[in-house]
Amino acid sequence: MRVLSPALRLLLLAAADAFSPISIGRPSTINVDAFTVVRSGSSSTIALNQHIGSGGMADTRNPDTIQHEDPRKSISAAPSFEEYLKQRANEGTTAATAPPKPIAEGDFDATAAISAMETSQTKTVGDIASAIPDLAPKPDQSYAKNDGFTAMGNAVSLQASDAPGPANVAWISDLSVDGALSSLTIFNGPLSDVPHLIQRCFINEGMLHFFLDVRPRAYGAHDLRDADGNYPGPETLGRKAFEYSGARKDYDTKFGTEELISLLDDTVAKLEGVTKNPGLGDEGLSELEKVTLGPLAVDISMPLTSGNVDSIIGLREKVASMWLGWATDDSHAHRPGAPVNSQYVYDTKYRQNCYGALLDKYVGYFGQADGAKLAAADSGPLDEAYVGGGS
Repeated sequence: MRVLSPALRLLLLAAADAFSPISIGRPSTINVDAFTVVRSGSSSTIALNQHIGSGGMADTRNPDTIQHEDPRKSISAAPSFEEYLKQRANEGTTAATAPPKPIAEGDFDATAAISAMETSQTKTVGDIASAIPDLAPKPDQSYAKNDGFTAMGNAVSLQASDAPGPANVAWISDLSVDGALSSLTIFNGPLSDVPHLIQRCFINEGMLHFFLDVRPRAYGAHDLRDADGNYPGPETLGRKAFEYSGARKDYDTKFGTEELISLLDDTVAKLEGVTKNPGLGDEGLSELEKVTLGPLAVDISMPLTSGNVDSIIGLREKVASMWLGWATDDSHAHRPGAPVNSQYVYDTKYRQNCYGALLDKYVGYFGQADGAKLAAADSGPLDEAYVGGGS
């Protein structure tokens, strides 16, 4: 297998192929590609050389350097992220070397917070590797911090792996963006019905934005649930209503148990200053989010405090441990034949839709060009739902 150079891999990521989100149980009418942002059902193509904020406006934080005879009209070149860290080091306040400590008004240092999450996540992935012996790294799809992959000037680290054996893990992405993002993505292969796991923390302007989802492996019409928690019946969906009801029951019985629900609820209740972001049944979700979110998804924002960081790290570790227990339990394996084939078809379409939803999220975080590259890297090969494919 030929290993691509980091520079060539970045070029290929930036030129990610376009695709159309595919219905996995309900119609989807929104087309998304790697360089188009879709919001509220309308598509707007954005030039790649712009930095686009989450509100859809061009970012002006990186203007061209201008030397004018009137110094008040001159624009100096902004320091690089590395130069900025050196400046802070010279001032004796560099966050990269200082121990984690509270700063203004009890807020926590973003670099220290991401570093703590990265340490915890490395241990989590190590525990997974110890329990799943056939888990193997994918060096051609991984990035070290010195490979030159950056997002808004921050170094990116991504350790990719999969397990083509009985554990059947299709993709693990252990992702970190210095001072900004910590994410763990696990997609399972079609030999079992073990849920996919997404855990993501994004830090910006003193706020911690946390997302966690234990995602079902079959469509259960969760996006059609009304405000009272009811689902449409056969009078609306016909025989499909029974299929969707069965999928929901399987998930609730095996994975979405009271143990998991209590863990999520109890942890969120202890967090400081939490605000809930739009979820299933709320206004503001894209079509891709509606068809990919699980029924227990947690999407919240909170102040970046040491207590909140500790609680979120603890929750991420516990949920990952639960996932590992499911992944190593043979009772969750599909029967050979049609169930495996059906799961493969569903997973392939589902991962494409997950990529589209993640693309919009990362573009909002890091701008169009960096967000597109990061979403492509974090999502992994979209044609490899069956664990590794030809790679």
